[in-house]
Amino acid sequence: MSPVSPDEESIAVAAEALPRVQEYLRTHTRGPQAVRVMVEGSEEALVVPRGAVELLARVLAHMANGHSVSVVPEHAELTTQQAADLLNVSRPYLIGLLESGEIEFRKVGTHRRVLAGSILTYKYRDDLRRRAAADELAQLAQDMGPS
Repeated sequence: MSPVSPDEESIAVAAEALPRVQEYLRTHTRGPQAVRVMVEGSEEALVVPRGAVELLARVLAHMANGHSVSVVPEHAELTTQQAADLLNVSRPYLIGLLESGEIEFRKVGTHRRVLAGSILTYKYRDDLRRRAAADELAQLAQDMGPS
């Protein structure tokens, strides 16, 4: 799970590749769920699942912005520190979320382990709550009108 930190050259390559990958995904919405990719120096195309290309687009977007990237399978068990880092919160805050039942976890002896999928599910629900709250505030501000 060690992240890949892009250097200046990688950032430039990712920024150049991203629009091409996005365009391909935008213009090829139907058809096979496999994508043929030509590899430089090879006569044969590499066939990869469409989902991998969609994930590649997300990775490229982060790298193009200079962010480090790592891929974690949903079934991976994380320590509380790894889970807190993934959510960008403190470890004590994460433990509060675990103990309140917001995020599923299990104990291995005295240590808590959290599935990456549970963290992503929580993040998705939390994002939905935040958007709903922001929408409600915007509607209240609009209803109040100019002062």
